[in-house]
Amino acid sequence: MRANPPLAKIVPKQITLHGDTRVDNYFWLRDRSDPDVIPYLEAENRYTEEVMAPAKSLRETLYTEILGRIQETDVSVPVKRDKYFYYTRTEQGQAYSIQCRKHGSLDAPEEILLDSNALAEGQKYFRLGNFAVSPDHRLLAYSLDLEGDESYTIRVKDLSTGQLLPDRIDNTYYTLEWANDNRTFFYTVLDAAKRPYRAFRHELGAASDALVYQEDDARFNLALGKTRSRRYVFIELASPLTSEVRYLEATDPRGEFRVLLPRRQGVEYNASHHGEYFYIRTNDQAKNFRLMRTEVNHPSAENWQEVIPARAGVTIEGLDSFEDHIVVYERERGLEKICVRAGSGALSHYVEFPEPVYSVGATGNAEYQTNLLRFNYTSLVTPASVFDYDVRTRQRELKKQYEVRGGYDASQYQSERIFAKAPDGAEVPISLVYRRGFERNGTSPLLLYGYGAYGHSIDPRFSSDRLSLLDRGFVFAIAHIRGGAELGEEWHDQGKLLQKKNTFTDFIACSEHLLAARYTSTERLAIMGGSAGGLLVGAVLNLRPELFRAAIAKVPFVDALNTMLDPTLPLTIAEYEEWGNPEQQEFYRYIRSYSPYDNVVRREYPAMLVTAGLNDPRVSYWEPAKWVAKLRASKNDLNLLLKTDMGSGHFGPSGRYEGIKEVAFDYAFLLRTVGLASI
Repeated sequence: MRANPPLAKIVPKQITLHGDTRVDNYFWLRDRSDPDVIPYLEAENRYTEEVMAPAKSLRETLYTEILGRIQETDVSVPVKRDKYFYYTRTEQGQAYSIQCRKHGSLDAPEEILLDSNALAEGQKYFRLGNFAVSPDHRLLAYSLDLEGDESYTIRVKDLSTGQLLPDRIDNTYYTLEWANDNRTFFYTVLDAAKRPYRAFRHELGAASDALVYQEDDARFNLALGKTRSRRYVFIELASPLTSEVRYLEATDPRGEFRVLLPRRQGVEYNASHHGEYFYIRTNDQAKNFRLMRTEVNHPSAENWQEVIPARAGVTIEGLDSFEDHIVVYERERGLEKICVRAGSGALSHYVEFPEPVYSVGATGNAEYQTNLLRFNYTSLVTPASVFDYDVRTRQRELKKQYEVRGGYDASQYQSERIFAKAPDGAEVPISLVYRRGFERNGTSPLLLYGYGAYGHSIDPRFSSDRLSLLDRGFVFAIAHIRGGAELGEEWHDQGKLLQKKNTFTDFIACSEHLLAARYTSTERLAIMGGSAGGLLVGAVLNLRPELFRAAIAKVPFVDALNTMLDPTLPLTIAEYEEWGNPEQQEFYRYIRSYSPYDNVVRREYPAMLVTAGLNDPRVSYWEPAKWVAKLRASKNDLNLLLKTDMGSGHFGPSGRYEGIKEVAFDYAFLLRTVGLASI
């Protein structure tokens, strides 16, 4: 007999705006001081465990499978910086990585810089944030989050003695950069809404730190960067639509940051340093970005020179600068490309890749004076592989392909890319992977993943975890829907603000196409998304619940209207340019029409697993909790589970073993729901 699910108390709260009155019965869940909040979340957790109790052995089997594919004792490819080689390694039975280096040669003795396992001992949550070694390699500035709320504490370690310095800075965020004097670094701090808004200069041992910049426009986040040449420190300011860069000579930490190009609404840019130029990637008069350069001594817009013009169908996504060349990262028809150019910007060549669908990205390029470019390459069937590419000889060397234990054979799996037609005629790409021998007869289970927001592209990457589904007959698919930028910046624009519903109808079109082409059936089609992808899942379930058998929503952004009406919450103001400001009636009515929480009605929904993190600063725990409470009162069956991690945040539990347990839980839910629990 299944236990009865908990029912949240109903406390009606009327909310009126723009002549529209809504009644929110579960608004009270926002108040963690309410004595009923934690007991309700704990009751939902108990119910979830009771419902999933019959799948205990399946979860254990999946955990063992997934763990068995991982090389638990492993080491990353060392990154050379000056005379040191930096790397991380893991040990069997240890949940966290160990940061190490060697001096002069890979045959030299190992020096352990930081053992995260020791730092995490006794903690419910642990996450390493910044890890920044001083230019002379004598000091390490690092930061820790022990709550999952993404508020980090900075510490400094003397690497010659192994001792911590007394310096300690709380409430900091992800970026930290050293000046070249080896005793000064810059860091960012958070405001009450968890927005990085201030940059400070810290001198070791100083009683107080100097504020070097404060961003008062709540739409903008502040980050720090340093050029690969190590000549400049950047303050990078960005809203979803507009950006600004300020720069400082790294040898002059007490100097004043200067504006590279004053912000103009709707103009995005970022910069890198090469020789006597700043190279600038910008969308000014170029929807998909173009590349400009300007002299470092006179960096005004009047002195800009065009290096790569805007091109239809090609997006410039990034740039790396080296002493004798630059590397431009592009995307064309959804595929990532790497273009090598001379220092002047003249085209040299494109790096070639063997598969029709793949993902590639630069990694571990710490040196400025080098002919080698290091990149990660992967696909839905190719495990993550690290290559060193010589830009002069065009030869590549495989430094490491991460091992999949248990005899993985890539030839036994197949990937493809197909297209679905959206209601307005747009062709939406779908990437798929399955085990060879799969037949399109409508009997196979299929997991369709989507995100579709912020211009973030979901590229096809390998997952050894996923083999536990593929080997049981699942097809895995990614819907490259609008709101992402897989097909350029216009693809993003067509899935945000007052065109956001294209994201949902694109996903439905992909689902219908997969059903019509007999990749699966409605009895075996499952969907999954997290954060803004959870909004996608919630909206789609309200629109077409009959299409799906199961849904997993990870930390879902589902109380969209209430959240966007509260400017005190993290991200709200900064994201007006993505979702719209509902204080304006046009955006209010549009967001209200798709907000998953506001559009729940009594109907049949598929089986659902919803997750939350109690300390989540991005999607507050009450969004999934309120959504489940409302669904619970409206849903006509008991196949609705809420699983709240009471000691973590947006990224789930910390430590690799706890992460594997969470994946095994999700997969057990899927297999059980589509009738494959016994396989």
